[in-house]
Formats: sequence, structure tokens, C-alpha cells
Amino acid sequence: MIFVDTHTHLFSTEFSGDVDEVVLRAINADVKYLFLPNIDYETIAPLTVLCKRWPNNCFPLVGLHPCHVKEHFSQELQNIRNTFGEQKIYGIGEIGLDLYWDKTFFQLQKQAFIEQLNWAVEINLPVVIHSRNAVDEVLELISEPFYEKLSGIMHCFSGTIEQANKAIDNGFIIGLGGVITYAKSGMESLVKEVPLNKIVIETDSPYLTPAPFRGKRNESSYIPYIAKRIADIKSISIEEVATITSQNAFEIFRF
Repeated sequence: MIFVDTHTHLFSTEFSGDVDEVVLRAINADVKYLFLPNIDYETIAPLTVLCKRWPNNCFPLVGLHPCHVKEHFSQELQNIRNTFGEQKIYGIGEIGLDLYWDKTFFQLQKQAFIEQLNWAVEINLPVVIHSRNAVDEVLELISEPFYEKLSGIMHCFSGTIEQANKAIDNGFIIGLGGVITYAKSGMESLVKEVPLNKIVIETDSPYLTPAPFRGKRNESSYIPYIAKRIADIKSISIEEVATITSQNAFEIFRF
């Protein structure tokens, strides 16, 4: 089996003491491909270092996370855009909208999100979208005719099946992570109804650690636990989950 972790922040300081061991554990757990979205301009450098050290396993995505959008976001975006061409990137992300943590800069978040969606259209790359407490707002924007050829991943999706179907209709697939392993997540029906060919697996490590490791730092080697939960809910084999979700990831990232 080969698994793909479509969303891991391995460059973060939580991994600064043992990142190479974390990558090796992932590889030994058959998680051979790790896609790394940065969160702001400052995280591009450590992301780049890691991807150059593990060129066959770690692959960069670049964008400005909505929770890092502040008053001077335009300069931050320009700094990020200026790095394009320094390395091959596989998508624009992690971008989007967040109405969970702080609504102060929501209008600026929208401006930053739209600009980065436009980048994706301009250079023909997929996007990885953060939509915490803002799924409807995200769907409204990506449903605009200008974005009809846009594709990507709805990262850490927690919306309804109706919202999932709308995202799928707009060319997106659904990212599922450790939350689906939680007893009270309420996501079983969503996992059951979304077709496997519209799902990718992600950790969002170091966050959202799956059971039975909840409360500890998350890492990519835990991807099989998420896959097993999907397999159990859908009454299929974990091998089928690995094969189809990996194929989905490769298609989205044109890998």
C-alpha cells in the first residue's frame, strides 16, 4: 500500500527536534508522499529546506493562511508571490476563510483569498482551502464563473453532505483527517456518503491527532489510522482506500 498525506505542517517548530525521524516513520508506515502547505511568508524558508532534504517525499504548497491575514496582508502576499519560480510548487495553500478564531480581519481575509484564487487560475495550480466556520462563504466565492476550471481540496472538511456535494460540483475533493476517528465527531454519515473517488486523506499535523493518539502531537505516520476509519465506515478494505485516495491526490496535484 502507498498512502499520501495531502496536508502536513512538518516545517513547524513542533517538529524541529526530530523532523527527519518523523519523515522516516511516515515512509515506514507506507506514507510515501507528504504535501506541505505553508502558512505565511516566514514559513516558506523552513518548508523549502525540508522539501530539498527529502525531494522524493516532501512537496511544497505555498500561500497565506487566513488566520495570518492582518492589516498589511498585501505586502505579505507580494513577498509570497515573489518566491514563485524559486522551486516547483504543487498548489496554492493553505488559503481560505476562517470565522472561528477571529472575525476582525474577515473582509481582508476575503480579499487575500480572492487574490490567491486568481493566482491559481493564472498559473493553473490547484488550491488547498481552509474553511473553518466559513464553508458557505468559501463556496459562494469558488462558485463564481471565473473559477469554473479551478480545482483543489477542501481541507479538514467539516460541513454537511449538501455543502460537500456543492464543493465537488465545483471541481473540489474532500480532505478528511483525524477528526473522523473521534467518537463524537458526527462525521460518519458524511464519510459514508461522499464517494471514495472524491476523498483525500490528511493529518494537518501537528494538529488533529487521530484516535488512539489523541492528545499527542500528530504526524504523517498516523495516516493509516484515518484510512482504516474510512474503510470501516464504508465497509471496504484499507487497501482500496489507500489506492483510490492516493490516486485522487496525484490527480489533484498533477503529480
